[in-house]
Amino acid sequence: MSTFQAPKGTYDLLPPDSATYLAVREAIAAPLRNSGYGYIETPGFENVELFARGVGESTDIVTKEMYAFETKGGDRLALRPEGTASVLRAALEANLHKGGNLPVKLWYSGSYYRYERPQKGRYRHFSQVGAEAIGTEDPVLDAELIILADQAYRSLGLRDFRILLNSLGDKECRPVYRDALQDFLRGLDLDEDTRRRIEINPLRVLDDKRAEVQKQLVGAPLLRDHLCDGCKAYHEEVRALLTAAGVAFEDDEKLVRGLDYYTRTTFEFVHDGLGAQSAVGGGGRYDGLSEMIGGPALPSVGWALGVDRTVLALEAEGIALDVPAATDVFAVALGDDAKRRLFELVTELRKAGVATDMAYGGKSMKAGMKAANRSGARYALIAGERDLAEGAVQLKDLESGEQEALALDAVTSTLRARLA
Repeated sequence: MSTFQAPKGTYDLLPPDSATYLAVREAIAAPLRNSGYGYIETPGFENVELFARGVGESTDIVTKEMYAFETKGGDRLALRPEGTASVLRAALEANLHKGGNLPVKLWYSGSYYRYERPQKGRYRHFSQVGAEAIGTEDPVLDAELIILADQAYRSLGLRDFRILLNSLGDKECRPVYRDALQDFLRGLDLDEDTRRRIEINPLRVLDDKRAEVQKQLVGAPLLRDHLCDGCKAYHEEVRALLTAAGVAFEDDEKLVRGLDYYTRTTFEFVHDGLGAQSAVGGGGRYDGLSEMIGGPALPSVGWALGVDRTVLALEAEGIALDVPAATDVFAVALGDDAKRRLFELVTELRKAGVATDMAYGGKSMKAGMKAANRSGARYALIAGERDLAEGAVQLKDLESGEQEALALDAVTSTLRARLA
């Protein structure tokens, strides 16, 4: 009988590698928690219409990649392909925007799902940490989020990433650009699917990665030449705030990203060590999304950073995170009576905040010490009947090999002091 395997395009996170993923999530979340962002969790699936309206009917995410299904009760649901629409839906449902303290600042961490062709850096199940600032139109917020993401990446030791920045205009100036772009695109030699996209959302054609399409886009009208005065001033303020904060960025007039809800500020973090899948995260302002999903006007901005992609970026730069050992102390008992007494001591150490494990299953001294070495612990606690009769245990430093007798009532205080 064959064993089950993880579905195609997914992966299992296992120790010790999983510790790196946890450290990456923590590093991304740390500056957010330090800047007024509260944690939010949403369901792994939502009403299909939330994503169709919010992410966009013409996007690849909705038309090709979304896991949609009908429940036994007849509801049309979808596994979440991204986080922003769900977070905004939850905030609206809970009336967080009516609390009188805007923006509502939220961060989240979780798994997302898209039916894509699996390749390195692109999976059908992937992990992100995201942040949203809901309810305020202010270039300071746009700059704040970009700076916090930059801070998170730098805290991990990453250096070889770039920030691409663009403005997509607003409901005043984007329609003028849309008309000009549609006129240009209709004259190109494009396939039927792409021609359909021209009529629904022509900006998505600019995001097409195929070389034969990009070649024809040379000379396409640029959005920056069609921005209204308000959008120009807003974008210049974001740029000035980033520059004043010492955060380097590159202007990229073709950056549109794969979601229909973006307005004004749009940005992407890319890492050149990742090959074709170079984006490690990104986001932007989405001032009209709340109305799209049935809420009031709530100008907002946010981003999502890929945990999987960030781990690949660390590998590309040869960075090994200093992840603390899962176990500091490993206990080895010789005999059943010693195991019972040592288990009491292990429990006491754990309550005192010392990461402690022990040998189970009646292992011999040799097997127990092998387990201690494999655990990554710094110290081993060894106890036999004679040691316990004398009110002591043996403490072995697994790095230096030095061993000493230690009184039972001094074990916890001694180990806490040495591990501090």
